[in-house]
Amino acid sequence: MKYKIRIESFLLLMFMILISGCEKFLEEDLKGQRSDTQFFKSAEDAELALTGIYNTAIFADADNKVWVFGDVASDDAAKGGIPGDQADIGLIDDFNVTADNGNLETVWVIYYEGISRANLLIDNIDGIDMDGTRKNEITGEAKFLRAYFYFWLVNIFGDIPVHVTTPSPEEMQKPATPAEDIFSSVIEPDLKDATSKLPENASSANTGRATKGAAWSFLTKVYIFQEKWSEAEDAARHVTDEGMYSLVHIYRNNFEVATKNNQEIVFAIQHLAGQEPWLGNRLNQWFAPRVENGYGFNVPTQNFVDEFEMTTDSIYDPRLDYTVGRKGKPWFNDTVPFNPEWSPTGYMQKKYLQPLDEVPVELKADGELNYVFMRYADVLLMLAEALNEQGNSAEAVVYVNMVRKRARESYLYDDKLPGYGTIPVGLLPDITDSGQNVVRDAIRHERRVELGFEFHRYFDIIRYGEAYANNAFQDKVNFNYEQYKHFPIPQRELDTNHEL
Repeated sequence: MKYKIRIESFLLLMFMILISGCEKFLEEDLKGQRSDTQFFKSAEDAELALTGIYNTAIFADADNKVWVFGDVASDDAAKGGIPGDQADIGLIDDFNVTADNGNLETVWVIYYEGISRANLLIDNIDGIDMDGTRKNEITGEAKFLRAYFYFWLVNIFGDIPVHVTTPSPEEMQKPATPAEDIFSSVIEPDLKDATSKLPENASSANTGRATKGAAWSFLTKVYIFQEKWSEAEDAARHVTDEGMYSLVHIYRNNFEVATKNNQEIVFAIQHLAGQEPWLGNRLNQWFAPRVENGYGFNVPTQNFVDEFEMTTDSIYDPRLDYTVGRKGKPWFNDTVPFNPEWSPTGYMQKKYLQPLDEVPVELKADGELNYVFMRYADVLLMLAEALNEQGNSAEAVVYVNMVRKRARESYLYDDKLPGYGTIPVGLLPDITDSGQNVVRDAIRHERRVELGFEFHRYFDIIRYGEAYANNAFQDKVNFNYEQYKHFPIPQRELDTNHEL
């Protein structure tokens, strides 16, 4: 993505006309920007509009804080930072959330902006004279991205207003649609249509775009969240049976600039440093320690660290040190080990941080790592879950063990690991079919350690049900499952949309 654009919607244009009441304004041409009636005329316009949708999802915008809901709200992470700084994040961490919490509004605005841009492109692309194959692909990408935005919003807020076309001013006043209907009637159809329109793979010139494999993988996740186990299995097998992706040998390669967009990455939000306007990943500063010009937010809890398995010789699952900075362990490429005083919990997460030799302190916010929304490991674990919930635990463990095998065999491929070349005795043994309940627990454990700090944990906790959530949050005195299955709709939206 090399352009940051803002396409003014028909709604905004109408609003400007209505409030101006000025004949001179009506007669003047727009300067610097074009309305939707002037814009969607060429294939280039369609490509620019699509770039604008992708642009909405990037973490160059400091207000894109889905990590607050996916990580900080969960048992994996604490707020971090300086006490009192970003107090609204601390309120979410403590489950003391009201509708005027600023994080609610910023995420709402950003992701509805993405939906608005997607709707505008989908509404207008049929009228553009361009190559039919590319027109179909663009439509598929726009629908994939619209599903992406709705997926985040429905998991954070639950019942929300839905727009699948560009609304008139009157249509902006709209009641909320039930979350289950949004999954089945909006997100599912968009992804199904995307599977028929998107290419098998993105070309090297279009790295990071949605593909057929990404749509099938995302559809698997959507089915999993609805407990449509048979449909989830079928969608996942479209991915596994066709060999679209594979696990990389070294787990950390999924979170390094030199190896990003590798064969395990199903869909990632792309970032590029050194651009004007800004396209770098600000998470590099949000999560880095303050001694490196970071803010120190989103720090791992002891509970998360304790989830990782250890051999009788006290050798941890290598994914722990790939994910977490902890006492006595190297901090990236630096010769100085991690200092637990950098974090209020004694730990810092590493997945979206870059070493100082890649991003110096003065450019800390201009990171180049992508946000990985989905990896092949996630698909394998979702397939395992779908199989186990249908009573096929024997096959389910096969896919869980594929993920565990890659983790333990890091010792055969990563020369930075102590004892490289030999797998430690007893490290991450294969799990066996010991019944549906035992395998279910194993899958949930594996998801937590494999996907930690990829912004999924809170939503997994909630979908696992009240008993699991109450156990996970037993130390959070304010947590109430019915209250916090979803967070409040922002107060400003409630004040604006009187149908809510």
